[in-house]
Amino acid sequence: MQGVEKSAKLSKEIRMHVRNEIGPVFQPDVIQFADALPKTRSGKIMRRILKAIAAGTEIGNVTTLADPSVVDALLEERKKMDIEIPK
Repeated sequence: MQGVEKSAKLSKEIRMHVRNEIGPVFQPDVIQFADALPKTRSGKIMRRILKAIAAGTEIGNVTTLADPSVVDALLEERKKMDIEIPK
């Protein structure tokens, strides 16, 4: 993200904001920062790919992506997080 430092402090602030504004049951367990999201050539965000990365399941077809390297970057960042992926 441009102009924003990815940090544990920011992650905690986001979690607390969600908790206070929406409710404790909606507070995310994990926040993964990303410089880009997987989008189709027409600009639609591929939510199924984000869900697959979060769940640790098969990603599937990525041929419609404008920039397939975004998926690799997200997967690498997920591995660095060293958290247990729920099944």
